[in-house]
Amino acid sequence: PYVIVCNHQASLDLMGMVEVIPDRCVPIAKKELMYMGTVGWACWLCGIIFIDRHNREDAINVISQTARIMRRENVR
Repeated sequence: PYVIVCNHQASLDLMGMVEVIPDRCVPIAKKELMYMGTVGWACWLCGIIFIDRHNREDAINVISQTARIMRRENVR
């Protein structure tokens, strides 16, 4: 398992990142993106993991739980 950290600056950067990231890679996005109508639904259906950047403790819990699952199941 591995983690790729990308700090993209614009929405167009995401299209370039899609070409670079390996298969079975699941992005983590800010929770606010989930409420952006069609974009939010598409992200949710694609399996994006949402974190609440305004709630530090909750964000840490989500990322920690994801890391534990990655290690336990040896998945990317």
